[in-house]
Amino acid sequence: MSPDVDVLVVGGGPVGLAAAIEARRAGLDVVVLEPRPAPVDKACGEGLMPGTLAAARRLGVDPPGRDLRGISYRQDGRVADHLFRSGPGRGVRRTTLHAALQTAALAAGAAVVPGRVTSVTQDDDGVTAGGVRAAWLLACDGLHSRVRREVGLEQAARGGAPARPGVPGRRFGLRRHYRVAPWSDLVEVHWGPRAEAYVTPVADGLVGVALLGPPGADFDVELATIPELATRLAGAVPDGPVRGAGPLRVRTTARTAGRVRLVGDASGYVDALTGEGLRVGFAQARAAVVHLDDAPGYERAWRRATRDYRLLTSGLVGAAASPLRRGVVPAARRLPGVYGAVVERLAR
Repeated sequence: MSPDVDVLVVGGGPVGLAAAIEARRAGLDVVVLEPRPAPVDKACGEGLMPGTLAAARRLGVDPPGRDLRGISYRQDGRVADHLFRSGPGRGVRRTTLHAALQTAALAAGAAVVPGRVTSVTQDDDGVTAGGVRAAWLLACDGLHSRVRREVGLEQAARGGAPARPGVPGRRFGLRRHYRVAPWSDLVEVHWGPRAEAYVTPVADGLVGVALLGPPGADFDVELATIPELATRLAGAVPDGPVRGAGPLRVRTTARTAGRVRLVGDASGYVDALTGEGLRVGFAQARAAVVHLDDAPGYERAWRRATRDYRLLTSGLVGAAASPLRRGVVPAARRLPGVYGAVVERLAR
């Protein structure tokens, strides 16, 4: 049976829409399968690093938000700032980014249809999922990817035991917006006793606060352990509920299975600590389309695109889960050249 379309993208989040745009630019017919109505929200930090913003512009998207000049690590009165050398990034509310990408994908000629994948079958000529038969399937369905499980590429978790020193345990993300004027044009990363809080200005009267911490973390309880941030937000009106995501660690045995390619969070994820998820996901989307008929080529491109993220983020999360945690910000202050080099490497 011949395919209905060239490419089926499962998951219509930012990375899935980026993959759809890339496929259309390659002259391929594309259907995006997404069960949620647009715009799709997600618990995330909402700060686009300079390289991510450049990648979004390459896709034809330049969403409104607040310029971000750099990163500020903060803990117990200690501050380590680094300003981006390549120009500003941007704080963009996730729903704003998603709406802009969906508009660009539809304008490029992609079809976005409601639907959910419950099974995946494939043969030598095509792959079928969600009632659509395609020549290729790009699985962009996130941390809890159904496609990844269906095609047998999910590596079993190592259990939910608490972290040992230097060994990261399961971590989760929480996010809430506050109606308050931004007080900085830096992404502030507050290192609390158990969680990190990312503060990102996303509009003139709105900031997002994303907390990364252990299972069962309560947003308000963790916020209260960070006095500087709690004082800033005292009396600020929340804009919407607390949203959650996780567990953040996802491992895969491979990124390809027959005519299926895993892209973005579905392909493997370390942690949100360094804010690289979208930049890496956009790079994977481009590589997946280039290497549709070359599985080894996509595996190599995936490793290149994710190398810095996997190594640097794993090291930083390992420190965060160990007795070294309290030394991260002091070390950044004492070694500004090293700190700046790491930020620049992740920001590019």
